[in-house]
Amino acid sequence: MRRYSAWAVAREATRYHEGWERAWRAPEPKKRYDVVIVGAGGHGLATAYYLGKNHGITNVAVIEKGWLGGGNTGRNTTIIRSNYLQDSSAAIYEKARSLYETMSQDLNYNVMFSPRGVIMLAQTEHEVRGYQRTAHANALQGVSTEFISPQRVKELVPIIDISGPRYPVLGGLWQARGGTARHDAVAWGYARACSDMGMDIIQKCEVTGIRQEGGRVTGVGTTKGAIDCGKLGIVVAGHSGHLAEMAGFRLPLESVALQALVSEPIKPCMDVVVMANTVHGYMSQSDKGEMVIGGGTDAFNNYTQRGSFHHIEETVRALIETFPMISRLKMLRQWGGIVDVTGDRSPILSKTPVEGVFINSGWGTGGFKAIPGSGFGFAELMAKGYSPLTAEFGLNRFAEGRFVDESVAAGVAH
Repeated sequence: MRRYSAWAVAREATRYHEGWERAWRAPEPKKRYDVVIVGAGGHGLATAYYLGKNHGITNVAVIEKGWLGGGNTGRNTTIIRSNYLQDSSAAIYEKARSLYETMSQDLNYNVMFSPRGVIMLAQTEHEVRGYQRTAHANALQGVSTEFISPQRVKELVPIIDISGPRYPVLGGLWQARGGTARHDAVAWGYARACSDMGMDIIQKCEVTGIRQEGGRVTGVGTTKGAIDCGKLGIVVAGHSGHLAEMAGFRLPLESVALQALVSEPIKPCMDVVVMANTVHGYMSQSDKGEMVIGGGTDAFNNYTQRGSFHHIEETVRALIETFPMISRLKMLRQWGGIVDVTGDRSPILSKTPVEGVFINSGWGTGGFKAIPGSGFGFAELMAKGYSPLTAEFGLNRFAEGRFVDESVAAGVAH
């Protein structure tokens, strides 16, 4: 494909932008592929990209029942950080964060990565101790974070009220090299790069069955016909349990709705990301000036992409006490996604009981930040049968009782 550049933009400007190519091809499926990835979200596309880039496997199809990036990849608050407590979690998220830094250059596609920094507010004495512990763990892991004072929080976020009666700010865990990226652009950039390597991205193609013979996968049935494959990767977030059932095994997951909202746009007032886990609210300001606000998951299992009104009310009410100036803003729009949550709030990147079938799921509310690290490790697992990045996230950990417990470490799901 023709490379994007400033010169290309200038050239097309002289001919009314009529010379741009399609970003990716829209082929009909072939009869057989070496690898089929189910799910054309960020994780699925990243897996395909690194299969080609790192392992030379390009006879790959990425199939999607809807449209590319139309699931959780396009339904999140775009936060990128790696300040996790457990070593295995910090490793995969730090790999992802570092890959985000060079992603625009690697893909020749501007993903609008903004290393603006992320603060996780400590608003109880318990959180102070917890974040200080995490800062020490991060130092051992080689992840650059620090615990900062309330005064430093105020310097970084002038609009914050650090002396609120219910939610005082007692400090914060600061990761200066965290930030945000454009969620759609991440999916589009990976899709363009995969298509350029000769991979097929097939949209509006729902999987209707998983075929196997002698305990090994042989292909999938789809609404566009049968497709044979040597290996199958299932990367479908909240629908992981449904696909696993087709293959004949179960996953220790529950699917719930997670929602977010944006305000009407205002002038720039906050240039970092702030997460307030005590009230389970987090906020950043978009390039267009909207305040991007995320909240908690619904308390009941569901497959809606709406979410419950009371979560919006609870999140916004608490954030107003910490950021009084947002109290008069109007909500512009709201949306939800279906997240897949494990008992230890850590992902599953694993082989399965069916030979040749691999599963990438369980990212809960922290999936976007992990996309490149997840794809890097999962591609290695599919290509070689083992990856150091994914070794601790196998399905067997639930039978063996060796959890990667980020729910206890964070006090909240991601």
